[in-house]
Amino acid sequence: MSIAVAHEDPTHLGVLAKVVDEGPASKRIVTGYGFWIFLLSDIVMFSCFFAVYAVLLGQTASGPTGAQLFNLKSVAIETACLLLSSFTCGMASIAAEERNRFWFQVAMGVTCIFGLAFLWIEFHEFADLVARGAGPSRSAFLSAFFTLVGCHGGHVSAGILWLLTMMAQVLAKGFRADILRRLLCFALFWHALDIIWVAVFSVVYLLGSAA
Repeated sequence: MSIAVAHEDPTHLGVLAKVVDEGPASKRIVTGYGFWIFLLSDIVMFSCFFAVYAVLLGQTASGPTGAQLFNLKSVAIETACLLLSSFTCGMASIAAEERNRFWFQVAMGVTCIFGLAFLWIEFHEFADLVARGAGPSRSAFLSAFFTLVGCHGGHVSAGILWLLTMMAQVLAKGFRADILRRLLCFALFWHALDIIWVAVFSVVYLLGSAA
């Protein structure tokens, strides 16, 4: 009885050996991938809020509409602050890659200032609406508005606390591998908030002002 011997392709063996030598992905890549899954679940939540807002946009209960309430000039300033904070956050990531503590702290500090300016404008907008009798209990439209925009503001507040924590950790411990992984997650989180805000600006304020 003859036995057939299979001859392995040397090219295939070389590729297989290279894959084995490389091993699994680094913790930083795995952490970033896992955090993207978290962000996608967060985006699903915001998508539900957008859907509710779209349904309730015209349910004003004979109260004020978005066109009567929204100040697009202040919202444009809010948008500029958040978009500029995304740029400075990117500069902080570059400084972290270069292990430059000074420029990292500067870039993160500027990012924090832009984020606080955004929250300050949003707080005054909410306070002004409530003072004018247009609080979240006035109509279904305003309930949806305060829920959507307020949820985003809560995320920005959490992001600023996270930012300050990362600044303190880098100051105390430097750019350790675990800290760089946390910085990667923070950058993903902050940029995702900017993307969501562009949707808020377009759907809530621009379309709401035209309604």
